Amino acid sequence: MTDTTKPVGSANATDLSDDGPETVDVDDAADLDDETDPVARDDDDEDVGDEDGDDDRPAGDDELFRQSEIAADYIEGLLDILDVDGDIDELVQNGRPMVEVVGGRLTNLIGHRGATLEALQELSRLAIYRRTGEPSRLLLDVGGFRAARRKELIAVAKNAIEKVKRYGEPVRLEPMTAFERKCIHDVINATAGVESESEGVEPSRRVVIRPSDK
Repeated sequence: MTDTTKPVGSANATDLSDDGPETVDVDDAADLDDETDPVARDDDDEDVGDEDGDDDRPAGDDELFRQSEIAADYIEGLLDILDVDGDIDELVQNGRPMVEVVGGRLTNLIGHRGATLEALQELSRLAIYRRTGEPSRLLLDVGGFRAARRKELIAVAKNAIEKVKRYGEPVRLEPMTAFERKCIHDVINATAGVESESEGVEPSRRVVIRPSDK
């Protein structure tokens, strides 16, 4: 795996905001709204839990499941237009609607580092908004891309943590999507001695990891 981290020396640590306005803490609402959706506020909570049940979903999940069905219909129509075969699953996990697409020829629906996937997710959310009038936190995955990418990012975060602890200097990661940044923040938040924050503006927004007394 390519090492996407680089230590930031003391001379550079003061220039962390060169890519945009002042840095924003991971808990700041601005970082929870990173996916630039004009319709929905997304908290980037991409963690996957257990599949929803058939009839015993808690209150509110019926509406979430309806959102996933609307998105699934939208994606199904798109696959028909593109003449691409794929199986579509609608579900609710961790309190958010999800649609998963699996199949053989789905690479073009993912794009470079998931760029096309992110765009399709935004279009699906817009389709939900047009049908319901409500913003959606729909999570779309194609070909298991997000699960695989999450594993890669966990390794990237651990490597950065090692450098921060070894050299005592901040480490700036390469620009990432909101989903990718959330994966990094999750690892950092679960690790003692380091902290993270996001800086910059899209598409150059990135995570900076620093030593912490916590």
